[in-house]
Amino acid sequence: MYEFNYRKVKSVEAAVEAMQQADDGKFVAGGQTMLPTMKHRLASPSDVIDLGGIAELVGVCVEGDTVTVGAMTTHAAVAASPEVQTAIPALAKLAGNIGDPAVRNRGTIGGSIANHDPAADYPAAVIALGATVKTSRREIPGEEFFTDMFETALEEDEIIIAVSFPVAEAAAYMKFENPASRYAIAGVFVAKTGGEVRVGVTGATSCAHRGLRLEAALGGQLDASGIDAVELPVENMNSDIHASAEYRAHLVKVMTKRAVEACTQ
Repeated sequence: MYEFNYRKVKSVEAAVEAMQQADDGKFVAGGQTMLPTMKHRLASPSDVIDLGGIAELVGVCVEGDTVTVGAMTTHAAVAASPEVQTAIPALAKLAGNIGDPAVRNRGTIGGSIANHDPAADYPAAVIALGATVKTSRREIPGEEFFTDMFETALEEDEIIIAVSFPVAEAAAYMKFENPASRYAIAGVFVAKTGGEVRVGVTGATSCAHRGLRLEAALGGQLDASGIDAVELPVENMNSDIHASAEYRAHLVKVMTKRAVEACTQ
């Protein structure tokens, strides 16, 4: 690990200021990606700005038909939240199956989506539920937030404050996971919300995305009978030691059908 300046801040304003003053600063939330990356000398920021002391970024709030989760809320806290379990049980279940207990108790929702690992779970929920990512500057629609592998719409000194999820009529997340890491080899979140059925896909391609072809096959209903006929572009699928592109395309359709089935139970 290279030498760096460690800065622990207590407010969003202080964090933004520290980033603007740094030569090459990086925010750290739970540290589940940043710290291993630094240990392997794959990153060498001049300043590491720790968001762990910002109390306003922690917690779950339900107002009307919206569940808002603070950016520094851990996966374990989301999974255990009675509010989330009642309003969007699929989101609580998703959070409870991320990584292992150590990851769930350190990793945060804000850190996860800001990092945008292409196999992370939360992005599928953000997209399918039509969530809004609230930052220190603006509000970003969930389906516009993820732009490419490990890339998002965030600016360098922009911090995620919270993620607001509309309560769905029905929702479910299904993934085919790597047995060691629990990362999604292919994960699909299906949600019936706002009079439509939306599909969020993660793990299969370099960027979490909305499954428009799958949505078209569902036709606004929780009926998966047309999913087998969907032709997914294999050339866009990831291919690695865990699964070929063709197998991932197959898995996306299987996980979609399972998620639709879970929505109707």
